[in-house]
Amino acid sequence: MWVIVLFDLPTDNKQMRKDYTCFRKFLLRGGFTMMQYSVYMRHSSSEENAQVHINRIKIHLPPDGEVRIIKITDKQFGRIEVFYGKTRQPIEKAPEQLSFF
Repeated sequence: MWVIVLFDLPTDNKQMRKDYTCFRKFLLRGGFTMMQYSVYMRHSSSEENAQVHINRIKIHLPPDGEVRIIKITDKQFGRIEVFYGKTRQPIEKAPEQLSFF
C-alpha cells in the first residue's frame, strides 16, 4: 500500500515559508520521498501501518493551506503512467514485501 500526500501551502510571509519547510522536512524524516513538487509518497506494508503514518501527519498539519492524503494499492501504483515531455518513463518499483515464517 502507498500513502501519497499532496499539499498546497501558502508561502506569503516568513512564518508561512517556515511552516512549509517544517512540514516538508517532517515528511522526509518520516520516510516519504518526493514524487513531484508538493507530492510525497511512502510505501506501507499494510493498511494499519498506512494509518499510523496518516495519524502522524494529522498531528503535524501546518496551520494554513491544504493537505490531501491518498492511499493506493501496489497494483494501482504500478499502473501510474509517468511522462517527461511526450516520452513515457517507467515508474518506481514497489519494494519487495517482507515475509516472516
